Amino acid sequence: MGDVAQRLTEIVGADNVASGDAVGDDYTGDEALAGGKVRPAHVVKPGTADEVAAVLRLATEESVPVTARGSGTGLSGAARPMAGGLVVSFERMNAILDIDTVNHVAVVQPGVSLSDLDSRAAEAGLRYTVYPGEMSASVGGNVGTNAGGMRAVKYGVTRHNILGLQAALPTGELIRTGGRTVKTSTGYDLTQLIIGSEGTLALATEVIVKLHPRLPHDTTVLAPFPALDTVMSSVPRVLSSGLAPHILEYIDALTMAAITHTAELSLGIPDDVRESSQAYLVVALENRDADRLAGDVEVLGTLLTELGASDVYVLEGPSARKLVEAREKAFWTAKAAGADEVIDVVVPRSALSAFLAESQAAAARTESGVVGCGHAGDGNVHLAVFQKDKDKRSQLLHEIFAASMALGGAISGEHGIGRAKKEHFLKLEDPVKIELMSRVKRAFDPAGILNPGVLFGRED
Repeated sequence: MGDVAQRLTEIVGADNVASGDAVGDDYTGDEALAGGKVRPAHVVKPGTADEVAAVLRLATEESVPVTARGSGTGLSGAARPMAGGLVVSFERMNAILDIDTVNHVAVVQPGVSLSDLDSRAAEAGLRYTVYPGEMSASVGGNVGTNAGGMRAVKYGVTRHNILGLQAALPTGELIRTGGRTVKTSTGYDLTQLIIGSEGTLALATEVIVKLHPRLPHDTTVLAPFPALDTVMSSVPRVLSSGLAPHILEYIDALTMAAITHTAELSLGIPDDVRESSQAYLVVALENRDADRLAGDVEVLGTLLTELGASDVYVLEGPSARKLVEAREKAFWTAKAAGADEVIDVVVPRSALSAFLAESQAAAARTESGVVGCGHAGDGNVHLAVFQKDKDKRSQLLHEIFAASMALGGAISGEHGIGRAKKEHFLKLEDPVKIELMSRVKRAFDPAGILNPGVLFGRED
């Protein structure tokens, strides 16, 4: 360990290496609720892409497992290191290198937080539209997990908003993929292959993100419904209306009560309406023109009433912002309430009602509690699971994941597989696909040092 620490010091400087007992608790995992924490042998904080490449070259030579770390806000255990391993933290690589107002892109280092990028882009009247619910999250973390968030219904997830990368390979080489152009048809798309690979193929050292105009007018509409399946059947109608919402969320009654209580938020909903509501639809519209937005809100209100909403509330200013913020922090509310796991599952929009019904049936079979909310516009459901018994919880998760796949969905829509869902992923996914992914992994990382135990592979 001493020889590796000395060589790491030679690469990044003594102030940017911690080893043994000097490794802080922050580097022992992410926000995944299951699986515990692991203290790595070393943490290194490179400042340049060349330093990242040199660190990976050393790790390959010494067979040291490497885990990349952005802000540590992930929920799948992909940032949980291995004992005896090395954490590469990108906290020093946090520069915004360019805001390109002609091509509508930003060039950033992976450690840049979403909050900092949003502030800089706003100065140019632009925005990076991936908001996974935690503005302290890093762009590099977005890349690793293909993060999504509430605005994905209009703007897409990370892979729709990344145009190019610089990445360090385990061999110590640096490559560039993509660029500032919005399309290419030149060979394999390595950018898209690296996005969502959870640090198992290469480590992004620079990211070219797509920016969008920041529209000046925004309104949020809240509609309580007497039944969850009525909410779900309303979603396709809202999307086919041409109103183009940039947020389209469902929140079940228990989750709504929890997040509004935590946020000390009063929405002015009468007691009788609240008590008779099983779920809520949150719809946010935006426009460059205030009058056009007002007209869209009127059309939306009429449509939601026709679709069975008990009432329609137009939230203004602070109330709208606080509700969206409370929804974005639903994970923290669930964690504070004692949730044993929080998962995200994605199914086709048409299958949302069937999936939620099967999830509740699975919860009943395992004597568990399952509540949640989700990005209804793109079929991404977030469920908080309450079940202390590990075996029952594993059975429940397996049944939920199996139901999503049977309905044409996937185990994760945006959190990733990591370590937390790997067991279920390997049992449920097509073995031919798993083997093909394994061969891609070996091509990028023949020594197997990058995040072993994530997605597939050994744990120690």
